[in-house]
Amino acid sequence: MCATCGCGKGEVTIEGHGHDHAHGHHHHDHDHHHDHDHHHDHEPESRVLAVERDLLAKNDALAAENRAMLGARGILALNLVSSPGSGKTALLVKTIELLAGKLVPYVVEGDQQTTNDAERIRETGAAAIQINTGKGCHLDAHMVGHALEHLEPAEGSIVFIENVGNLVCPAGFDLGEAHKVVILSVTEGDDKPLKYPDIFAASDLVLINKTDLLPYVDFDMDKASANARRVRPGIKVLPVSARTGEGLDTWIAWLMGARAMAMAGHTLTSAAE
Repeated sequence: MCATCGCGKGEVTIEGHGHDHAHGHHHHDHDHHHDHDHHHDHEPESRVLAVERDLLAKNDALAAENRAMLGARGILALNLVSSPGSGKTALLVKTIELLAGKLVPYVVEGDQQTTNDAERIRETGAAAIQINTGKGCHLDAHMVGHALEHLEPAEGSIVFIENVGNLVCPAGFDLGEAHKVVILSVTEGDDKPLKYPDIFAASDLVLINKTDLLPYVDFDMDKASANARRVRPGIKVLPVSARTGEGLDTWIAWLMGARAMAMAGHTLTSAAE
């Protein structure tokens, strides 16, 4: 996993904010270099496993803080994961446009370099912040917590966390989201759920994107759906196209239902207090 893949050796930056200085994010009083102790190529396997467990335990604790903060404010957070080139950002832009007047969206953009995607999102009028992970292959709860501090999402809003393009490491890192949503494009192959089972097992929804290209590619929609359900029985699969709009009404309906659940949890918590 991440303890041996070599990621995280570059410095993480959150748009305009070097990430090697102190912040007041919750109780995050550990250092902010995000090295993740990824320097163990010659250490015994038991040591690597211990580092990995420690890393994930710290991440889970910070994810719990993020989740508590979001839940207390009735904010729906989604972790969008995919391979590079799946059309994730284009789909997100279209989604934000369709949510106008329904939900206030905020976006955390994760990429190794550039602010290109955050700039595309801001063109829609939505607030967005870019996290550049350097050599890192995924976002973690620590990075996202700081991004949320800068974004300051309003109560009852929705936060889309667009993860770094990767179907491996993001599966193991909880960010504090309500749901992971995996995007699979028809140009990638209908066996992807079997090749990368962990991310599909961790997700609540599969969006099969770029359905407008189906006449031109060798992709079996039924087989892709069946493969996803072999990994996670009952997982919801929605075919969509950011270009033609196919299936986006169903996707928006799913979002509104998930947001209603977030708001219901917020109401129950507030009533208990």
